[in-house]
Amino acid sequence: QVRLVESGGGLAQAGGSLRLSCAASGSSSIDKYDVGWFRQPHGKDWEFVGVSTYRGGGAVYADSVKGRFTITRDSSGNTVYLQMSSLKPEDTAVYSCATHNSDGTYDLLMGYNNWGQGTQVTVSS
Repeated sequence: QVRLVESGGGLAQAGGSLRLSCAASGSSSIDKYDVGWFRQPHGKDWEFVGVSTYRGGGAVYADSVKGRFTITRDSSGNTVYLQMSSLKPEDTAVYSCATHNSDGTYDLLMGYNNWGQGTQVTVSS
């Protein structure tokens, strides 16, 4: 069973940067999984942020973060990073990572499982 742990959330000013990590814990491994990031602003639905694709090592992004956020993996493939730059107050949300386990498109919440506990990101104006 895969267990994911997010870290790196916190408070940033608008225009600043934060880096989130999503790590496989214990004996679990995510090097053969596509791993996605979603976020949930307070009182709103979860929304797709982006996904790290293990084949080819690339990433796919939501339009709302394209050009500002970058998703990478470490050399083992078992930690996925979400580098967030040029932060905006509207990026404030709980961010969570999960493994993609379906044939569906990457932006569908239902295609993911093994969710981490989430980490709060707050961007002040």
